[in-house]
Amino acid sequence: MIDLIAATVPVDFTKWYAFVAVLLLVFALFLILAGIFTAYFGSGKSRTIGIALLVVGLVVGVLVAYLYHIGDFGAASNQLGDLVFQSFLVIVAAVIGALVAIGIFLVAIMKS
Repeated sequence: MIDLIAATVPVDFTKWYAFVAVLLLVFALFLILAGIFTAYFGSGKSRTIGIALLVVGLVVGVLVAYLYHIGDFGAASNQLGDLVFQSFLVIVAAVIGALVAIGIFLVAIMKS
């Protein structure tokens, strides 16, 4: 049964570059944010760790952008902005859908 399902559902592995690029860019963004927060509010060893997080986040973000620009992520160089914008729109749509569902759930619970 599993072979039948696997045979009928083709998977396009050429689009994995978008998944990996978004994953690494979000990883870099949160490392940068965590590094800024830790470096600003930390002291001593924590501040050093915060600076290290900030530097690693910047390096990963710049490296992903550079590799995307030269075409090593399987896409043209002008598509990085489009990819980030589309990812942002997907996240906004997911948040809106979740908030509407939670709102309907709360109204249903409070009315009963």
